[in-house]
Amino acid sequence: MTESPLPETETAGERRQSKEERRAAYLGAAARLFASHGYRGVSIEDLGAACGVSGPAVYRHFANKQAVLADLLLGVSRSLLDGGTLVASDGPAPDVVLQRLVAFQADFALSNADVIRVQDRDLGNLDDSSAGEVRRLQRDYIAVWTAQLQRLHPEESSDGARQRAQAVFGLLNSTPHSNTKEDAATQRSRLVAMAWAALSAPVR
Repeated sequence: MTESPLPETETAGERRQSKEERRAAYLGAAARLFASHGYRGVSIEDLGAACGVSGPAVYRHFANKQAVLADLLLGVSRSLLDGGTLVASDGPAPDVVLQRLVAFQADFALSNADVIRVQDRDLGNLDDSSAGEVRRLQRDYIAVWTAQLQRLHPEESSDGARQRAQAVFGLLNSTPHSNTKEDAATQRSRLVAMAWAALSAPVR
């Protein structure tokens, strides 16, 4: 008589991947809920229900609701900085780098409208340490753009270059508030063209 095969068990790698996927699902749901109802209008129970689990199950991945918000905004800020740094390291000329940075930011803005809404409205709900880290990451990301702008416009002050970069962020990140029915490709083409016009305009 042969023995029945033992049931397969998850490997450590599979468990880690499963946990990461679950965290990503919570963060995606949090972005949607916080964007629609505001951070204070969403409970841990709401978040659990959106993912098909009980509220207490969320605590296996996050200490509390504020930790969810911190993970969401810190994760996005790190992703932008890492991506922007990579783009800037792979361009031979500042105009090429800036055009790639514009495309990178436009793609982010069009794909993450909920996160932009949450960032705009709920950054103040983070604890001081997390909020400070988000702002530091954002400053570093702006610095990536500013460095390329100063290469493109060497006669412009660092403050002027920074103002250009921040103005372009405002333009590209306006997507959650544009209330347009146009398809994403049309929006992207317009945003990229306007952003590049602002970045390449001569110094006055």
